[in-house]
Amino acid sequence: MTQDQDLDVKELLETHAARGRGRHVRLLLLVGALVGVILLAALHWRGRSDGAVRYETREVLRGSLSVTVSATGNLEPTTEVEVGSELSGTVRSVEADYNDRVRKGQVLARLDTSKLEAELRESQAALQAVQAQLADAQATLKETESELARKKRLWAMTDGQAVSRQDLDAAEADLARARAAVSRYQAEVAQKQATIATIESDLAKAVIRSPIDGIVLDRSVEPGQTVAATLEAPVLFTLAQDLTQMELIVDVDEADVGLVREGQRAEFTVDAYPDRRFPASIAQVRFGANEEDGVVTYETVLIVNNSDLSLRPGMTATAEILVKEVQDALLVPNQALRFTPETTAGHEDESSGSLISRLIPRPPRPTSKKKPAVPSDGREAAVWVLEDGRLRRIPVTPGETDGTRTVIQEGELEPGMLVVVDAVRVGG
Repeated sequence: MTQDQDLDVKELLETHAARGRGRHVRLLLLVGALVGVILLAALHWRGRSDGAVRYETREVLRGSLSVTVSATGNLEPTTEVEVGSELSGTVRSVEADYNDRVRKGQVLARLDTSKLEAELRESQAALQAVQAQLADAQATLKETESELARKKRLWAMTDGQAVSRQDLDAAEADLARARAAVSRYQAEVAQKQATIATIESDLAKAVIRSPIDGIVLDRSVEPGQTVAATLEAPVLFTLAQDLTQMELIVDVDEADVGLVREGQRAEFTVDAYPDRRFPASIAQVRFGANEEDGVVTYETVLIVNNSDLSLRPGMTATAEILVKEVQDALLVPNQALRFTPETTAGHEDESSGSLISRLIPRPPRPTSKKKPAVPSDGREAAVWVLEDGRLRRIPVTPGETDGTRTVIQEGELEPGMLVVVDAVRVGG
């Protein structure tokens, strides 16, 4: 082997050695980075799993609790009357406006009656003509009665010599025709009188009057407007009898309707006065059900005193109906009845497992935080208290609830005790 060949082999070996050292360095760097990530993750999860738990508590109180049912609805007048017109015609004048106070019998509007007045005069003239004909028929009747009576006397006196039987029969026929004429004209007189009475009634209806004492809520007619009364009377005015007493009709959910009774007290609010609560009382719980989008509700009527007239028909109100009130009761927050402490049962021992599992601890498994509803019979309900830093379970029997607090009927609780409502993991 020549000197040049020795140099080439040496350079080749040095090149391979340099490449090997480079791969080794990159591998070491990669392993170091991986170990660093593993250590950081282990510290992170270890810190989370080893954090302390802080318990939030609330005080057990003694006081009163009110159970209410919420419902929404609208205010309405106790008596609302729609005033319409039975006649068709043109409105001649309107004599009442919005918010006007009206008395029973007061004129609200008048229709044009020129056509009715002409028909009345025509019917009155026809009546007079028929009455004249009736008088003539009655005179004829009287004359025929006298003629028949005279012929009957002559027949009797002369034994049929002065008056023939034929003349007597003719006189009796004349009397029958005279009586029939009188009856006919009497019927015509009655017919004409009925026609006049109908026209006079229409003339009276052409004057629209208030049927009640009240206030005008709505007016839907203007002077000169044509009113067409066909199948039903058009509504011209809407009146409310007395706005100092109103009704609030709310929809009570089917789940709550069994608690609502007549005579119960309630309070409600309206958007117009958000800071004011209005008193009311239950007057009626209707049996008829209303269903909308699968939700069944029952109309409930509340009586409202509106002596200051601050409330108006149609306002939307949210009512709170007092269905039960408990005095001098032991009360705990509802969160205390729903609280369940965390458990570690079922977790794997972190000391076991592979090297990787020890280097990278798994994050804590989610603990069961079931928040059961308060049992209706109270047999499984309990609250937790802290004693020397440890939790102790106290079985209780819950009673009524207002959605925030619950009455405790039985249990080793006293006013002033602190019950746990939540647990928060901190530190680590």
